[in-house]
Amino acid sequence: MKFLPILLTSWALVAGAAPVAPPAIEIQDRALKSLLAEDAKVEKIATGFGWAEGPVWWQGRLVFSDVPNNTAYTWKEGDANAQVFLKPSGTDEPSALQGSNGLAVDREGHLILCQHGARRIAQLQADGKFRPLATTYNGQRFSSPNDLCIAKDGTVYFTDPPYGLPQGVQPETPFHGVYKRSSQGEVTLVTKAVRWPNGIALSLDEKFLYLAVSDNDNPRIAACNLDGANLHDVFLMAPLKKPDHPGGPDGMKLDALGNIWATGPGGVVILTPEGKYLGTILLHQPTANLAWGDDGHTLYITSNHDLFRVKTLVKGAGF
Repeated sequence: MKFLPILLTSWALVAGAAPVAPPAIEIQDRALKSLLAEDAKVEKIATGFGWAEGPVWWQGRLVFSDVPNNTAYTWKEGDANAQVFLKPSGTDEPSALQGSNGLAVDREGHLILCQHGARRIAQLQADGKFRPLATTYNGQRFSSPNDLCIAKDGTVYFTDPPYGLPQGVQPETPFHGVYKRSSQGEVTLVTKAVRWPNGIALSLDEKFLYLAVSDNDNPRIAACNLDGANLHDVFLMAPLKKPDHPGGPDGMKLDALGNIWATGPGGVVILTPEGKYLGTILLHQPTANLAWGDDGHTLYITSNHDLFRVKTLVKGAGF
């Protein structure tokens, strides 16, 4: 595939480290130019995290996870670096277990967390404690809830691959489930047909789910009905892999037009709702997740040890 790089920002090199190419926006289809300005700048705004994940815009600031350090951070304009917000973020008490991963905000404005260490979905309460929302399915503990999205009716959809389990601990479920928790608290299985489900997003009409599948043998974006039926592939990521495009499918969000912005080889891959490839925000490193913030035109990206942002011409869904 021939790409048209339209952006090279200034990029500091760490003394003694191998040169790293600056971020770039690679255009595969010129329709991308209606979503990202040609002079858009990709900025690194914070760094130093073990593995940055799960960003969400909440109460006028960005909140995101540092999974291996069992910490959640906040960042807002004017901060020299991110500030510790929750420590621990994935367990009730300080622990060497992993912290929160995906974050979301429910219809009442509560912060909802996928907690690797506690193996559950939880709500952050006003007193700073966690209220468990989903801990088991058919009496079996979840492995490590990874990412989530919340429907307008309050239903929480989430993925449960075993990435966050401590070494040597076996999962209790014999599959990698995608689940939903109703607003009444009932937990049901959406599908067990996908190995390594990771990121998850609702279509704008809330009639089906997009799934980022981190299967090394077939990395892809898939979709299914809300009951798991009609499971099918939307976009295959493997053809995008190359030496300067490391990483694979992880988190994803939709913009206000229904386009899919999914982390993938090299950074953030941008697709139409039908899966047509438009281009990539190329960061040259494994990239975990993303979320819009500010007035809906700022895309925040958690990538390896770093937090980036870039202005977009399209708003994120929900703004």
